[in-house]
Amino acid sequence: MDKDLFTHRRKSQMLLNEIYFWTATITRWHKLLTSDRYKDVAIGSLEYLCNANKVDVFAFVIMPNHIHLIWKMKALNGKESPHGSFLKFTAHEFKKLLVDEGMSELNKYSVDSPNKKYEFWQRDSLAIHLFTPEVAFQKLDYVHNNPLAEHWQLAQDPSDYKYSSASYYEQNDTRFSFLKDLREYF
Repeated sequence: MDKDLFTHRRKSQMLLNEIYFWTATITRWHKLLTSDRYKDVAIGSLEYLCNANKVDVFAFVIMPNHIHLIWKMKALNGKESPHGSFLKFTAHEFKKLLVDEGMSELNKYSVDSPNKKYEFWQRDSLAIHLFTPEVAFQKLDYVHNNPLAEHWQLAQDPSDYKYSSASYYEQNDTRFSFLKDLREYF
């Protein structure tokens, strides 16, 4: 029997100028994003893409082994999709940081592939089109409450978690200057 028949692949294709909830997960669910150094790489990439007018970011949370975004792709980044550029850039930067830390950590991400030695992001990122305000705001709440989930317990209140847009929405915190307000879109 064909084993692919039972293998479900999520779709990460996103159309330009549409808002999506998007999740990308670290390979084998390793907790690579526990250290702020790795989270800062993701923030830097988002900031670059926003400043280059390739994306609008409405919300985000960076968890120990995955990232959730609410964003809109506005233009290709050369020949690449903006989310492809995000994944590629962060992977290169993660590799540099891991080389500095030692090969034992880097080897966790090794793959047997003819075109690469390491893979940091799983290939099944999830994109959900947010076509109604109800769905968009449900996903916004989900993003902001993710650090409070019982199995994470990273904060007591959504706005207390540093690597999230919750404080932008709850306290008008402007530390992430690239954020746009989802409430102004819907």
